[in-house]
Order: sequence, then structure tokens, then C-alpha cells
Amino acid sequence: MPSLFRYKDYLKQIVYGGNDGIVTTFAIVAGFAGADASGAGRIGALAVLVFGMANLLADATSMGLGEFLSARAARDMIRRKRADLAKNPSGQVKALTRHLQSHGLSTLDATTMASLAATSPGLIAEMTLSQVEGLEDPGQGKLWPRALITFLAFVTFGVIPLLPYLLGANAAIRTLAATGATVSALVLLGLLRHVATRTSALRAVGETVLVGGLCALVAYGVGIFVAGFG
Repeated sequence: MPSLFRYKDYLKQIVYGGNDGIVTTFAIVAGFAGADASGAGRIGALAVLVFGMANLLADATSMGLGEFLSARAARDMIRRKRADLAKNPSGQVKALTRHLQSHGLSTLDATTMASLAATSPGLIAEMTLSQVEGLEDPGQGKLWPRALITFLAFVTFGVIPLLPYLLGANAAIRTLAATGATVSALVLLGLLRHVATRTSALRAVGETVLVGGLCALVAYGVGIFVAGFG
């Protein structure tokens, strides 16, 4: 497991996994709430828990494995790209020169910088892959911690909207309590972004809550729409 002090290295997995976990489970809550609001009859807490937990664990596993497989695929692609680039060093210099020129450097400066980078095969390959090809190198470290962090973030944040149901909250306030818990989880996730990236706290929290809120509204609307045909 990574050190707690290095959580910034796994910020992408925490934010994506956590946000998707929250949205996934609250979509179940909001969808059933929409069905109730349409007059389709009272839907029990057990149904919400069964669907919520099933989706939570299945999607968490899927996301964790997806993170692992996508990172491994990216690593394999970059390895092949590096091998191809090594066969054509002059092509790397030309591609990097054009890239630098597109960012406002003169032909002389761009050529000079690309030529200097070419003195280190590893450096120019890295610059070509990241700057010219736009590929994100997953690095050479173990990939399983990323998958595990994604899974844990998904489950940890995703279970929060279900807490009122797990704790047996009164039926009259369950949906409201789940909404409050969800907003709190989204705010916490936004604050993690703020601390790690130094993005404005208002922006980090606002964007996270807005995305989650829009997804919840869609699920609520779908619940009303589908229940109307019941």
C-alpha cells in the first residue's frame, strides 16, 4: 500500500473512483426516489440496499480491473512506441522541432532545443511521447496499487449514500439523509482535489458537487419516467 503521505500520486484514482462510486450508488437512491415520487408504490429499503450494494461492488471491481488493464495497455503501447522511435532518431528531432515551433519558438531555437534533447535518447523519447504523441506514461512501478486504490476509493465513497439505509434510518427521512450524505461525500472529494492540486477550493468543490448533482437529477428523472409506465 502507498504511504498516506504520497496520496497525491494516486489522486486520479481516488477522485475518479470516489466520484464514480458516489454517483453510482446515489443514482440507485435517486432512481428509486423518483419512482416513489411518481406514485409507483413504496419501494422498500431492502431493494435499495440490494441494488445499491450489488452495483457498488460490481462496478468497483470493474473499475479497479479497468484501471489495471488500461495502465498495462498504455505501458505496452509506449514500449512499442519507444522501440519505433529509436529506429528513427532524426524523425524524433523533426517532430519535436515542429512541436516546439507550434508553441511559438523560432526555427533556430526549436531546432537547437530538439537537437540538445536528442543527445539523450531517453529524454527525447520521453518528450516526443508526452508532448508530441500526447501519451501518458504510467511509469515502471507496480500497477496493482492503482487498481486497489481505485477499488477502495469507489467502495469507501460509494457506500456513503447508502449509510442511511444501512443504519436503518426512518423511512420518512432516508432519501433526504442520503442526499445530505452524498453532498458531504462530494464536498470531501472536492476538498481532496483542492489540497492536492492547490486548485481553488470553491472551484474544486463546486465542480465535484455539480457533476454529482447532475447525475443524480438524471437518475431521479429516469425513475419518474420509467415508473410512469409501470
